Amino acid sequence: MTLVIADDSIGLPPAPPPARPRVLLIGTGFALAGIVLAFAGLIGLYLGRRAAAIESNRPWLPEGVTIDLTPGNVAMIGLLISAVVVQWAVYSIADDDRPRAYLALGLTVLLGGAYINGMAFNYTQMGITVHDPVGLLIFTITGMHLAMAGAGMIFVGLMAFRALGGQYSGRDREGIVAAAMYWHVTVLVFAVIWFTIFVTK
Repeated sequence: MTLVIADDSIGLPPAPPPARPRVLLIGTGFALAGIVLAFAGLIGLYLGRRAAAIESNRPWLPEGVTIDLTPGNVAMIGLLISAVVVQWAVYSIADDDRPRAYLALGLTVLLGGAYINGMAFNYTQMGITVHDPVGLLIFTITGMHLAMAGAGMIFVGLMAFRALGGQYSGRDREGIVAAAMYWHVTVLVFAVIWFTIFVTK
């Protein structure tokens, strides 16, 4: 039997403080709750004004304005694909498959850029201006969503750089999960916008 005697003269450094669990994930959830409430208010205002115009037999869209369904459909399909791809990134980092995680995160940012480009093109085709109340509402709702998607691309990009630096792995993937959660909500918000503005007009 061996007797081990502790030697306090070695001077080992103190243990690091325990990490606060899921701070980034909880913060992202609170931010998303505020964003969703803002969009709910704007879309509710849009639907209320459109219903009032229909009840009074007035045209809702100004003369000469066309909201084509095709650009909205392409944007919706692209965002749905990006939602699958960003979830692939979460699965890959959980499996410690870093090359595929980097690929999936990069593709998510690329698809987000394609969505922003497509919506910018759509603005040139609608023939609507901010001088009209309907146009102001449409530009506000879709413009806010473009800003949300841009912030999501930055978020995903930052988490990709942190993963590249070795911070995230199968044992700790909180940042990747938080970015994916943000991106999924971005896609869901656009699904509501797509149905409200592009489908039902």
